[in-house]
Amino acid sequence: MRLFVVGREGQVARSLREAAMKENDLVLQSVGRPEVDLLQTGAVAAAIARFRPDVVVNAAAYTAVDRAEDEPGVAFAINRDGAREVAAAAASEDVPIIHFSTDYVFDGKKPSPYEEYDAPNPQSVYGCSKLEGERAVMSANVRHIILRTSWVYAPFGSNFVRTIWRRLVEGQRLRIVNDQMGCPTYAPDLADAALALARRLIRTGWQSDYAGLTHVVGSEAVTWYDFALLIAKRYTAETAGSAEIIPVSSSEYAARALRPANSRLSTKRLQSVFDIRLPSLQTSLEDCIDRILKEQGGPS
Repeated sequence: MRLFVVGREGQVARSLREAAMKENDLVLQSVGRPEVDLLQTGAVAAAIARFRPDVVVNAAAYTAVDRAEDEPGVAFAINRDGAREVAAAAASEDVPIIHFSTDYVFDGKKPSPYEEYDAPNPQSVYGCSKLEGERAVMSANVRHIILRTSWVYAPFGSNFVRTIWRRLVEGQRLRIVNDQMGCPTYAPDLADAALALARRLIRTGWQSDYAGLTHVVGSEAVTWYDFALLIAKRYTAETAGSAEIIPVSSSEYAARALRPANSRLSTKRLQSVFDIRLPSLQTSLEDCIDRILKEQGGPS
């Protein structure tokens, strides 16, 4: 299987490269700036044509949620226009695309988990740009699978788990939002799901029920405060250190961009159509922290 991944330094792209190293029959090429820049018209199309992939995965995105409020042009150029270019390039080579999107396409007001057919209503520039990216991918390549995910974390990069762990090590007093709920999603689990989808596409050939939106998130929903408590529990077990974590409201946190209060996404379609289920939150979080500790050379 030949897999072309757009994006190189993000959590999902890095996880895809790691996963590919364990599979002997998989050839993966991952591209990013400056060699291949989504803002440079034609660059990604030329790279895809040279590689001749079986499946294209677009893991590149502008993800600076708050900064996007001041840089809408850049956010839309990458998340909408860049996504369209990747999808069109894949279509020109007659191959399907797997594209990643986000829970931010919803306003968070629904009291239960969001289904793929629920009407989007983004409340931020980032969310609007990602929604437009979904639509651009759909229009550019009929063979598309759009994976909406949320609250992504990994042993590397910038994410909630690494930030909370660092602040615990530094002995900081933490104030964590407790009125936003979502499903933390481990980037290596996302990579495994994407590879499983790619293999299915090659094994079965394209089928019409594959196309469209599919939610892929961790199996359990928590608030950011609950998530921080789980991280702190492992921290105290490893170090015997203490952790002071105080729940606060979103209004007290005062982020630049609005976040959905409810980011829970239903994964019924992921399970029924693709027979994919992600591991438990406890399993994935333990693996993530094990890797952080290994990188640090043990408990701090």
